[in-house]
Amino acid sequence: MVDGNMKRVIAVMLSVMLFTGILTTTMGFAGSAQKCSPDKVELTFRYVPDENEKVTSVSLRGSFNNWDEWPMDLQPDGSWSITVCVEPGEHLYKFFINGEWPGNMATAHNGNPVDREAEGYADDGFGGKNAIRIIAPKMCFVHNPDDPAYLCESDGRLVIRLKTPPNQMISVSLISNGENAPMEKQLWWDFGEMWRVSLPSSGPSLPSSGPIEYKFELKGFDDQTITFSEDTFIFDGNYQFEEVPWVGEGVIYQIFPDRFCNGDPGNDGLALDTDEYNYNEFWTDEVLWGGKEPFFSPWDGSISSLHCCHQYFGGDLEGITEKIDYLSDLGVTIVYLNPIFDSGSAHGYDTHDYMKVSPKFGTEEDLKLMLDEAHDSGIRVIFDLVPNHTGLGFQPFQNVVENGQKSEYWEWYFINEYPFTPGDPDGYECWWGVGSLPKLNTANPEVKNYLFGVVDHWLEFGFDGCRVDVPNEVVDAHNFFAEMRDIVKEGHPDAYLVGEIWGLDGSWVQGDQFDSLMNYALGKEALLPYANGSASGEETFKKLAKYFSTYGENVAGMGFSLVSSHDTGRILTDLGGGNFNDRISKIAIMRLKLLSTLLYSMPGAPVTFQGDERGILGEKEHYDAHRYPIQWNSANKDLLAHYKKLAETRQEISALTSNAIFLYTANDNLISFFRGEEKDVLVVANNGLSSAEFDLPDGLWKVVGSGEVLENTIKIPPLRAVVFERMNR
Repeated sequence: MVDGNMKRVIAVMLSVMLFTGILTTTMGFAGSAQKCSPDKVELTFRYVPDENEKVTSVSLRGSFNNWDEWPMDLQPDGSWSITVCVEPGEHLYKFFINGEWPGNMATAHNGNPVDREAEGYADDGFGGKNAIRIIAPKMCFVHNPDDPAYLCESDGRLVIRLKTPPNQMISVSLISNGENAPMEKQLWWDFGEMWRVSLPSSGPSLPSSGPIEYKFELKGFDDQTITFSEDTFIFDGNYQFEEVPWVGEGVIYQIFPDRFCNGDPGNDGLALDTDEYNYNEFWTDEVLWGGKEPFFSPWDGSISSLHCCHQYFGGDLEGITEKIDYLSDLGVTIVYLNPIFDSGSAHGYDTHDYMKVSPKFGTEEDLKLMLDEAHDSGIRVIFDLVPNHTGLGFQPFQNVVENGQKSEYWEWYFINEYPFTPGDPDGYECWWGVGSLPKLNTANPEVKNYLFGVVDHWLEFGFDGCRVDVPNEVVDAHNFFAEMRDIVKEGHPDAYLVGEIWGLDGSWVQGDQFDSLMNYALGKEALLPYANGSASGEETFKKLAKYFSTYGENVAGMGFSLVSSHDTGRILTDLGGGNFNDRISKIAIMRLKLLSTLLYSMPGAPVTFQGDERGILGEKEHYDAHRYPIQWNSANKDLLAHYKKLAETRQEISALTSNAIFLYTANDNLISFFRGEEKDVLVVANNGLSSAEFDLPDGLWKVVGSGEVLENTIKIPPLRAVVFERMNR
């Protein structure tokens, strides 16, 4: 119970916080007059050098900014600091000092903590330690109609949501046009609850087809009702963020072209003609790769130290075309291609010519044929754009190498010294200190216009969208991609734009930049720990609630939802199935079925990295073994049939491809949630090694697949996710 004084305090907070200065999506930094939004806390980080320590730069990188670089300011006392706005919760971070990572934030300052205010430490995955800060929750209520997380069009309906403090509200209602629409508690976690209502696109009750005025009525605190009559929100009826209609119902398949299928052996040797080795003068000095030269390998050749980047296997566009029927049979409706343009590596992220198909993959005619065959089979294709950096063989960079400051492209890059040796990271800024990836100056209008022209060209050619590599590292990134979106959507309104952002960050999906992000935050951070048994049902529930509350339902519905990719280990390996060439453990197969069922049952388009559906193993630490070519003469047939069935089920049950999700229960090993606007589907998962009892909601429920009809208390088998359809109400 809450006493009378507390009620009055909370009522005042409600009236102030709910209707004045509601959530802003821009971070507040040190020296800025900008205040934190009601649901965020102002937090200062400070680095204090030793007396004789020479420090030229310090920046803050952490889980709250997708490990991006936020420069810290030098203070009069010699310390470095920054003040930021962060949400309540546990945050991992490191200080980036003089351009270097401290290996262990607990001991890297001459045996002492790098940050004296750190509240703990966690493994960073590289043998070191991240520091931890823990922020307590605030008493705040948030609704921002400019943020799709709070107002959007989803599945043709107007969805309005309100974030409240945890365990405070008995009920919440939306009041508009004299009508009262009850809101439902959709999501909840340690630091908040999300209440939701969706309104029909037409009809006499609360129509969303035109402008409406609305406010909220909240009941809590011993049934006290608080109604805000002095302020209202106004929705003008114009949705600023339209869904790409073909994404949410889809199934995505990622192809790493060199390792997918070799359809034309005649172009195999062409890979060596354009390799980075021909441009990187450091390589010849045996600084890189131990002096080894790139080479072409048989399709089943052994993994070498060059496997990541310069061991070629011959996969090409003709090989993809040959496998269109395979993809269609798998239920794939969208293909994401890793870079196919002329480059200096097997991975293609060191572009030499953005307008030219890499000869090792084929010709423009081969690409056109592949796109036509895919489209004829109902499969759309998105390409990979790399705007942050180029390869050494890119003509403007070579022009700078040859002509220095006289080059017309001098301002396309950030040159530190001239002359320089191509491949030497000291000579120019480059991606993560890799000398073969010189960084582009995307603040230069010439560079921007060139890259925007690249996107427009390939969309006109026949692609259906693009995925963008490391967008957070692009200069003036948010403005760059806002401008790019305007250009793309004007000519191609249904083009799908995806940004490679690994963490939770709603600032990229406000309707002005990307349609979706690579949602590792869902698959890798929430579902993978649950499936491998390292996270409980309760822990997973909190992560799911945080994920689905961060993004608008329209954004979640367009989700690029993945667990593994060319940048991670294989799912089966991460689930304990073994390393490359090991015999797969049966329990890992069960865990993968559990995980994939959950992924296919949630809003958004599930993504499969090539071969995961066939039971391929591979650890990233072994020269990127996860990128090894698909051996088409072998597959786990049980797992392959499972993936086909998942796609069929999504096609047959419309609730599974809706954008609406409602958490239901979580305890110990169990999680459950409803799908669809009418909650017609229930998904229940058990990550334990023994069966667990579960109380079904009232009514009869049919098990999808077996057709068995159940009610009341049932048992969920170990390492299983079961999908139920509601039979009656």
